[in-house]
Amino acid sequence: MDVRRMRNEALGKRVVKALESRNMEAYYASTKEEAVQKALELMEEGSSVTMGGSMSVRESGLLDAINAGNYDRDQAATPEERQEIALKAFTCDWYLGSVNAMSENGVFVNIDGNANRVAAYAFGPKNVLLIVGMNKVVKSE
Repeated sequence: MDVRRMRNEALGKRVVKALESRNMEAYYASTKEEAVQKALELMEEGSSVTMGGSMSVRESGLLDAINAGNYDRDQAATPEERQEIALKAFTCDWYLGSVNAMSENGVFVNIDGNANRVAAYAFGPKNVLLIVGMNKVVKSE
């Protein structure tokens, strides 16, 4: 096992504990394929799913793996349709996203141009699932 993988696993365990202490379910996956598999296990087939433009979700392959009647704001033909899809996100079963950074003690840092992601993380969707790469984990101090 290489040093980076050992570091990530140890740090991942600490971050999971920190998130659980904040009343969140958390899982560590050592690869993006494992992360996608876990996400798919959590989401019931047929669930309504949307996301707020997360590159982490896209790059993980999760969007490609989901095949449900999803709300995809990137498929909107007009600004009005895009806005309508953004509003539907608040009533979806699963809202997918990431964070700009996360401290080792489980604090999220988010900066959002439209505030749609931050608003959805805080209120609305039945479930919020965040894909957070280890590259986004920073010291707590």
